[in-house]
Amino acid sequence: MIDKIKSLLNEVEAFTTQTTDELEAFRIAYLGKKGKITALFSDFKNVANEEKKLVGQEINKLKNLAQDKVEFLKSQLVTQRTSSVGNDLTLPGEPVFKGSRHPISLVKNEISEIFKRIGFTISEGPEIEDDWHVFSALNFPEEHPARDMQDTFFIETNPDVLLRTHTSSVQVRVMDHQKPPIRTLSPGRVFRNEAISARAHCIFHQIEGLYIDKNVSFADLKQTLLYFAKEYFGEQTEIRLRPSYFPFTEPSAEVDVSCSLCGGEGCNVCKYTGWLEILGCGMVDPNVLEASGIDSSVFTGFAFGMGIERIAMLKYGIKDLRLFFENDQRFLEQF
Repeated sequence: MIDKIKSLLNEVEAFTTQTTDELEAFRIAYLGKKGKITALFSDFKNVANEEKKLVGQEINKLKNLAQDKVEFLKSQLVTQRTSSVGNDLTLPGEPVFKGSRHPISLVKNEISEIFKRIGFTISEGPEIEDDWHVFSALNFPEEHPARDMQDTFFIETNPDVLLRTHTSSVQVRVMDHQKPPIRTLSPGRVFRNEAISARAHCIFHQIEGLYIDKNVSFADLKQTLLYFAKEYFGEQTEIRLRPSYFPFTEPSAEVDVSCSLCGGEGCNVCKYTGWLEILGCGMVDPNVLEASGIDSSVFTGFAFGMGIERIAMLKYGIKDLRLFFENDQRFLEQF
């Protein structure tokens, strides 16, 4: 077998070509699944034990030489082809594909513009946060399920450091450094320890709003959300609020919009209810205000938050959440 390997080494060293077809034929003949080097590896089991080390080294040497020869000749052919046609102005040009804005960016910008028109400003914060800004300052009790490892990505060596699970942490930072009135919108990426599927992902995007001032009421919250729904989904859109629970708001509600696809008549998208859930909201809990040094006897406020992927899926009729993260050009060029 050593003599056979040496013979193949000489063949590989002597091989040269000027065409990609010959190079590909050489690669298949020596490195392919049924190639000569692959056959040597198959015969290796028949080699005597005392010869295995030497024969194995020689086979690997042959394989590396063949791979290097293929890569060298391939790069040489590319260089020759480039230099030979580089100045030929009669050749057709290579197509340049236009990019497009990601649907998440489109939806985020559209939502932001709607709220900017009624006085909201944009605020941003870090994605790697501490327990205070993500949980404690937002009235999450120590035993709250959202603190569980199944929901949150904690840093193993320091449980006080985590990936934010919502952009409410940005609102805490705004309240810490700005006195009321506050009217801010916080878009951004968030992380939760969830199984990836067509309806869920461990990474997604939120956009949350906060308004704090004197005499802010639940009626102000409802009118703000109705304004947004009509601006985004159309003037015919209606909303409904259902009681819910969030640690940082009281009272709290889930907000549905009338299904724009069926006009409220019922379809498979809205599960034949005529309504689609889009966000959660509520009046800011006094404990949250006090934690950031805001006098809850003087100021009140409301907060709301929505998943940008959820809105994008409704707007564009997308049924699989994973498409937003795969960077498939066939998908992205549709926007």
